[in-house]
Amino acid sequence: MANEICLDWWGKASAGAILGLGLALSLVGLYAYLGPGGIDAPGGRYSLMRYLEVFVWVAVFGFCFLFRSGRAAWAWLGAANLIAFTTLFACRFYFFV
Repeated sequence: MANEICLDWWGKASAGAILGLGLALSLVGLYAYLGPGGIDAPGGRYSLMRYLEVFVWVAVFGFCFLFRSGRAAWAWLGAANLIAFTTLFACRFYFFV
């Protein structure tokens, strides 16, 4: 029983670390494109994006332990990454040409 919990913990933690980073990058990128002023907004926008990325990554990493299993964490975070990066790709290449 303890071995199963340990393996499940590693699955959740690795999903949060790897897929959480991708999700944080894509969500902050979406905010950069769709936020106030768009991607070319003046001011200290780039430093805000760098700091916001860390907070989103930590939040996703913290919430990944609420999944029932490591497999579920990988599946849901993978689907969220796919949706977020597809939306980011659409914003980058289709909406703002």
